[in-house]
Amino acid sequence: MIVLILVAASLLIMGIVVLIGKGDNLIAGYNTASPEEKSQYNIKRLRGLIGGLLILIAPMTVFMLREETMTATWSFVALTFILSIVVVILANTWAKK
Repeated sequence: MIVLILVAASLLIMGIVVLIGKGDNLIAGYNTASPEEKSQYNIKRLRGLIGGLLILIAPMTVFMLREETMTATWSFVALTFILSIVVVILANTWAKK
């Protein structure tokens, strides 16, 4: 229980850091991209996508505490997986210049 609360708090903090523009190095792939590759992305949109995803997953983690059943766990996993796919697609379409 305490571990899930710490994970949720970490996700929330990382999401806020990314949204305010101080956590570009937390975006997987962006921090290791070459300057030419970085110039292909609209960083404000990319920050919004990744920060929003992190902030959205944080309360979902806390809600999983209320229902400690396998159904709730698999629902969380499925929803997180679907949200991640949507964010990856948007990051490669909407967030590109």
